[in-house]
Amino acid sequence: MTPRFSAFRSAIRIASRPFQATSKRSFVRLPVEGPIDEETLPHYDTEHFYPVHIGDLFNDRYRVTGKLGYGAYSTSWLCRDLRLRSQKYVVLKVSTSLPKFPTAIDREFKIYEHLGKIKSEHPGQSLIRELYDSFELRDQAGNHRCLVLQPMHMTLLEMMRLNPRPFDLPLLKMTLRRLLLALDFLHTEANIVHTDLKTDNLMLSLEDDTMLVDFTDEEIKQPSPRKKIDVTRTIYQSRQFRRPFGGEGFGLPILCDFGEARVGKTHESGPFVQPSIYRAPEIIFEMAWGSPVDIWNLGALIWDLFEGQHLFGDIFDQNGNHDPFKHLALMVALVGPPPADFVQRSETTGQCFDYNGNWIAHEDAVVPPASLEVLEERLCGSEKESFLHFLRSMLKWMPEERRSARQLLEDPWLL
Repeated sequence: MTPRFSAFRSAIRIASRPFQATSKRSFVRLPVEGPIDEETLPHYDTEHFYPVHIGDLFNDRYRVTGKLGYGAYSTSWLCRDLRLRSQKYVVLKVSTSLPKFPTAIDREFKIYEHLGKIKSEHPGQSLIRELYDSFELRDQAGNHRCLVLQPMHMTLLEMMRLNPRPFDLPLLKMTLRRLLLALDFLHTEANIVHTDLKTDNLMLSLEDDTMLVDFTDEEIKQPSPRKKIDVTRTIYQSRQFRRPFGGEGFGLPILCDFGEARVGKTHESGPFVQPSIYRAPEIIFEMAWGSPVDIWNLGALIWDLFEGQHLFGDIFDQNGNHDPFKHLALMVALVGPPPADFVQRSETTGQCFDYNGNWIAHEDAVVPPASLEVLEERLCGSEKESFLHFLRSMLKWMPEERRSARQLLEDPWLL
């Protein structure tokens, strides 16, 4: 049986507030001029989003009870599944319609289709968010893919905003064990590379179903603020779940969002896979890549969780754009220069390194005087040495030299 994740409850307890219902039934009508929710996104186009309304019934089954959130390619809604006798709730993720481009939700649906064909007893499979159903909606803009997903509580990003203290070691190790189990299943049995491991793609499971009922009741008693765009379209302000009573029941981490995932062992692509701060060196140099990019990504993410800051944060130019020279120079400082074998895998590496792996791009970026030993300030002695050894086994230039998820699960530091 999976141990209870009590550390998560204590990490958020200081931010918990009791749920207070109200008897008001009128809603706040927001001015049309002020942007809210998805309207605040860069390049927002109202025509790309399907006009969902609270109270709508989709697929003769899913009744919308409130808005949970939004993203560049979708909006998310809590729904009652009316075909089930019990009060079963689901999350409906409705994609934008971009006829000329596949959206992240289209890719996510294909990943879930692939996962649905796999028969496995691997424990990591249960640590991935479940897809219950899918269907399409159509309007003047085109087709909108809808995913019916397992309800979740909050992301690790939201949790860390509630309590900005970095993870302690027990919490970090518990999180890593679950994430590595999920990755081992994806890499070894599903042949999937996630490519987008970050705190807002890790969510806490929802253990207290009364939070879903209370969300629905609160929307009825105090409807969410909204703005009416036209006769067919209303934009609602997202509503959050209440906190668990007494700070208990915050759930366990689950790996979510497969909108950037890829099926296959080897891929050829440009440099825009992975968030820039987690980008593996082979991605930057546009080399062939595979599951080891997730391992590099995880190594950098561990630093976020434990140290409370990005390991590769200072990699942007004055305009906020990713600077590959600064990024690679910082890699050299933190993990050492690349071996000659890595440099010789791409002609592009010649912009930064000589044939033996020495840094030559001095006019573009200076290798900073930084090291993992100096940056890591929370640990000391053998604990610090073991932690950095674990980290370095993931942050290697040669993808094949990075330890696999299964090998990392066997590391003595994690046990």
